[in-house]
Amino acid sequence: MPLRPKSFRFDAEPASDDRKVAVFTLDRPDRLNALTFEVYQELCDTFRAVANEPDLRAVVLRGEGKGFCSGGDVRDIIAELFSRDMDGLLRFCRMTGALVEAIHTCPRPVVVELHGAVTGAGAVMAIAADVRIAAPSMKMAFLFPKVGLSGADMGASWLLPRIVGLGHASELLLTGDFVDAARAERIGLVSRVVSEESLHGDAMALARKLADGPTFAHAMTKRLLETEASLDLHAAMEAEAQAQAICMQHPDFREAHDAWREKRPPRFR
Repeated sequence: MPLRPKSFRFDAEPASDDRKVAVFTLDRPDRLNALTFEVYQELCDTFRAVANEPDLRAVVLRGEGKGFCSGGDVRDIIAELFSRDMDGLLRFCRMTGALVEAIHTCPRPVVVELHGAVTGAGAVMAIAADVRIAAPSMKMAFLFPKVGLSGADMGASWLLPRIVGLGHASELLLTGDFVDAARAERIGLVSRVVSEESLHGDAMALARKLADGPTFAHAMTKRLLETEASLDLHAAMEAEAQAQAICMQHPDFREAHDAWREKRPPRFR
């Protein structure tokens, strides 16, 4: 398997006989899993590579230690950025955005475990995932305005309103204030809040369920969730009609029907 990241841990845990869940673990607990230039690039490359690994059917993203991710490493990144010209700064901003795009457009479902600090780039990575599961200790903040930057960073102003609505998104991106787990669940920023002890188990259970589902159809769902944001209702209806007709030609549609007739679990390809 070619996925061999250096700055974070990669594991593949079984879902069923031939399906696996990729687990990406940010592993700099002494720095609250702050991101370096290298980690940005390696995570981006690894998420892109998942699509070419046929046995990996879902992804779990998590952080080691006391928090998920505190964002870009001030010591390793911020100081270096002061020496860059406009072109150099643009290259950095585009690289960070590329990671978020790679997470969000990954054809496999992405589940993220959130606990402790989820700030800055860590918060945007979280909202790029498909499902967010949080522990009570989670505190999320889009801290960019606190350091004199726009809250519209790494795609946050596109992603966040689609999750929590424009009003909540505007408040969070303009203030940079922290949101605790209870409020995050209330406004739909996270799907559910579970105990600290069950966080990884619950995330893996959901990822395994998704991994055992119709991978082709899941990828189609993700693609339409992305593209229909810019369509009117009529165009969206047509896009879904074409997508569903394509799915009906896929062997998984026949397999689901055969499994129902034979009273057994389906074995999707």
